[in-house]
Amino acid sequence: MIELSRRNMLAGAAVVTAAGPLGISAPVLAAAPPAGKQNAGFYRTKLGTLELTVVTDGVRVFPLPDTFVRNAKKDEVNAALRAAFMKPDEMVIPFNPTVVNTGSKLVLIDTGSGPGALAQTKGAVGQCHGNLAAAGIQASAIDTVIISHFHGDHINGLLTADGKPAFTNAEVMVPAAEWAFWMDDANMGKAPEAAQAAFKNARRVFGALGNKVTQYQGDKELVPGITSVSTPGHSPGHTSFVIASGDQSLFWQADVTNAPALFVRNPGWHVMFDMDGPAAEATRRKVYDRLAADRQMMAGFHFPFPAIAHIEKDGNGYRQVPVAWNPSI
Repeated sequence: MIELSRRNMLAGAAVVTAAGPLGISAPVLAAAPPAGKQNAGFYRTKLGTLELTVVTDGVRVFPLPDTFVRNAKKDEVNAALRAAFMKPDEMVIPFNPTVVNTGSKLVLIDTGSGPGALAQTKGAVGQCHGNLAAAGIQASAIDTVIISHFHGDHINGLLTADGKPAFTNAEVMVPAAEWAFWMDDANMGKAPEAAQAAFKNARRVFGALGNKVTQYQGDKELVPGITSVSTPGHSPGHTSFVIASGDQSLFWQADVTNAPALFVRNPGWHVMFDMDGPAAEATRRKVYDRLAADRQMMAGFHFPFPAIAHIEKDGNGYRQVPVAWNPSI
């Protein structure tokens, strides 16, 4: 009888790798060279009569900053990463814009970092436009682009790589509170130097559109089936959305939570990107308490692709439960 131990399991794995699946020794030969390229990143699902297409913009990987969580020690953050089977001292942040086909309108929620970032990051981010095309969705077919807030990973995809409007036939809808904040010269003037780039970027992007936007308020149906929900803290006008059809609904969040392994599990932690940490925490707890109580499905812009999950209470925090991948629509 063979004792099942960690040592035996690791040794067995090495033997199978060398000998092949049947334990027969054979030369280790590759049948084909490695492809070296990932498949197109889109995923479709139904919500009542609506069709949702989650389109990945890619994943950014970077060294964990000492102050990534403003109110927790780096050792605590690394412990949370290890608990989630992630590498310590490294952050992995996905980006997931979403297309909603209402039957009468084709709506894109947020746009990613834009094609200009594709070359800069060697393909890591800026994939949204290419994945839209792979999903059979032409930029010219988008009727409406809804923006959650004005950080670059959400608005830069409004432009092509050469700085031209990407969605030439779309109405661009933005939160009124975001527009008021980022387009205010006094706010820009008193902002710390580190935040100046965000002000300049918002003006660059929307200036290229001729500042032709439709401003919306929270708690308003923007198009049939999509209603805005004010979720401030991450930014002054940060907005989420309820997407609904019949008796089915989904809560679509932008940055209510950044990395779920950290901030869903630890809702009291304040990510460095939140402009008002305490307000962001209050919003997060309010939203997640309701999602858990109502068992409402949600989608997270920074959740692992395809980014659709449920939220449940777990001690003093929460846990995300991914919705099972469905091969059919």
